[in-house]
Amino acid sequence: MSKRSCLILIAALAASPAAAHVSLETKQATIGASYKAVFTVPHGCAGSPTVKLRVQIPEGVIAVKPMPKAGWSIDILEGKYAGEYDYHGNKLSSGVKEVAWSGGKLPDKNYDEFIMQTVLTDKLKPNTTLYFPVVQECEAGVSRWIEIPTEGAGHSHEGKSPAPGVKLLPKP
Repeated sequence: MSKRSCLILIAALAASPAAAHVSLETKQATIGASYKAVFTVPHGCAGSPTVKLRVQIPEGVIAVKPMPKAGWSIDILEGKYAGEYDYHGNKLSSGVKEVAWSGGKLPDKNYDEFIMQTVLTDKLKPNTTLYFPVVQECEAGVSRWIEIPTEGAGHSHEGKSPAPGVKLLPKP
């Protein structure tokens, strides 16, 4: 392979959509256990710096605790769950439904992580993928990483704006 061909291949891989969206660092997790959700943000919106990241918490995910980030504020939206969940002997019927980090500035040329500790309840279905829709707001523009494949289609990077997902493993 010539040097020029190699450079073209590297440029094509760098522009690959699979690497261009907000994603979860840990791709698998066990239901009925804690899960550290690390959302990776590889770039801004068409060159514009990221100034806010909003993460929707899916049903069945409880005990959400976002990690503070220097220079960023955290806003938490709480609401009712569809059902009750057992958490260390307590019945939870409401909790965190959305987490938003804002006030900081992540330049397009930089990469960063936004982290939250969660519990994946045992009411979630094993051998499926759980999706966390994310809205990335920038100084100019918005990227909505919210596309969820239809059930049975599996996790797909085919869409233009795939939601970050984690494959749920059964309890051991």
